[in-house]
Parts: sequence; structure tokens; C-alpha cells
Amino acid sequence: QVQLVESGGGAVQVGDSLRLSCTASGNTLDTYIMAWFRQAPGKDREFVAAINYSGRDRDYADFVKGRFAISRDNAKNTVFLQMSGLRPEDAAVYFCAAKRSMIGVTASADYTSWGQGTQVTVAS
Repeated sequence: QVQLVESGGGAVQVGDSLRLSCTASGNTLDTYIMAWFRQAPGKDREFVAAINYSGRDRDYADFVKGRFAISRDNAKNTVFLQMSGLRPEDAAVYFCAAKRSMIGVTASADYTSWGQGTQVTVAS
């Protein structure tokens, strides 16, 4: 198992940018599919973005395409989520997740390791 810790959340204004980081310990990240999910109050946890082992393949939820970018630095055991053009509906707790299997990337139930989450607040 790998332990994940997110950071970088905060309170921003509409249109601002923010970069979230997810740092792993207990194992190297280069054998894990990594993803970001988010959960707003009263809503289900939803998929945001995922990246494969090497960083070459990336998947995004439609609502963040063109605004968010996921990347990874396996040498630093860290995954990033660069968010730009933030909207009030992007406000949520953002979670980092990891799994070994390559099959599917959008289902939260498939991920075996989770961070504690970092809060993102967007003020209009």
C-alpha cells in the first residue's frame, strides 16, 4: 500500500488558478495509476482526472477539460493537479487516489489508496 498526502488547497476567487500536490510514501508511485477525485457537500465523490504510470496517458472529466491538467513526477513520488479558470462549482474536497490495475480509471471503488483530501473554495 502507498500512503498519500494532498496539499495546495485553499480559498480563491473565480477565474483564479491553484495547484494541488499529492505526495506518496511507503512505495514508489511509478507502478500506480494516479487520479484526482472531488466531493462537494451533499454530493457523491466524482472523478476529475487520471494519469498512467509514465504520465503519457491522461483522462479528464468533461467538466474540467481545457481547465485542469494532471501531471506526475515519479522521481519525487508526487502527482499534481493544475487548476485554472476556477468556478464556484469546482469548490470541493479534492482527493488523490492510487491503484495498480490499468483497467478503467473513473470508478472510485477501483482505487486502493486514498489521501485525506484538501479543501478548495471558490468565491464568486
